[in-house]
Amino acid sequence: MPLLKTFFQAFRPEKPTGLPDPDAELALGALLVRVAQADRDYQVEEISLIDRILQRLYQHNAIEAAQVRATCEKLHAAAPDTDTFGKLIRETTGLEERIAALEALWEVVLADGEQKEGEIRIVEDARKAMGLSYNDSQAARERVMARLQA
Repeated sequence: MPLLKTFFQAFRPEKPTGLPDPDAELALGALLVRVAQADRDYQVEEISLIDRILQRLYQHNAIEAAQVRATCEKLHAAAPDTDTFGKLIRETTGLEERIAALEALWEVVLADGEQKEGEIRIVEDARKAMGLSYNDSQAARERVMARLQA
C-alpha cells in the first residue's frame, strides 16, 4: 500500500499553483463555496448569491466578485479545513466583520429553503473557529431568515 500511495503522490503538485495566500475575504469566500457545495449540488442561484455577498461585503463590482469567487472555488478545492479559514477570519477581522461573515454563511445555507446537515456542520465549525457563540449563530440565522421573508 505505501508504494501505491507514493506513486499517486508523485503526480500531485506539492503546493497548489497560482493560488494566493488567503486573507479574510478569500477565507470567507471559500467557506461560502464550501457551504454551497456541501450538498454536492452547486447551483447557479448559489453562485449568484455568493457573488452578491462578495459585492455587498467587499464593495466589488459584478466582474470583480465573480473573479474573487472563482479564486475561492479553487481555494476550497485545494483547501485547508474549515477551522483554518475560520481562524484566519477571527485573527484578521473584528467582531462586527465576523458576525457579518456568519450571516453570509447562513444566507447561503438558507438560500434554497432547506437546511442540510452538512451545511449546518460547516457553519458550526466556522462559527467556533471564528470565536463566536452559539447564540451569535442563532441570532445571525434569525436576522437572515427575517431578511429573506421580508
